[in-house]
Amino acid sequence: MIVEDLAARVTRLVDGELAGFAVRGRGDRLLLEDFARLRVKRPRPITVNFSGGLTGTCYSVTRSDGEYSVLYMPTAGYFSLCVDSVFGPLDIGVHGPALDCFASV
Repeated sequence: MIVEDLAARVTRLVDGELAGFAVRGRGDRLLLEDFARLRVKRPRPITVNFSGGLTGTCYSVTRSDGEYSVLYMPTAGYFSLCVDSVFGPLDIGVHGPALDCFASV
């Protein structure tokens, strides 16, 4: 799959997740507002660091809030919360739907 296809796929996955999200109160509304504020307009490939010195290409979903960002892992088929480091984003093992990863911190 080429970069254009993956970026479009990530966008569709996030859009689908947002469309199916049930807002049950103020907290959910604030979560969606924060997510929308940090969401990138177009996912781009980014090198992510994994434990053991491994690296892999993931796709940006949110910009960093200064500490964390949400990325899509195409080889795994799910989203990941990454912590910022001097070496780039570091996968910290928080995986699942984009909003769940984003809301975990």
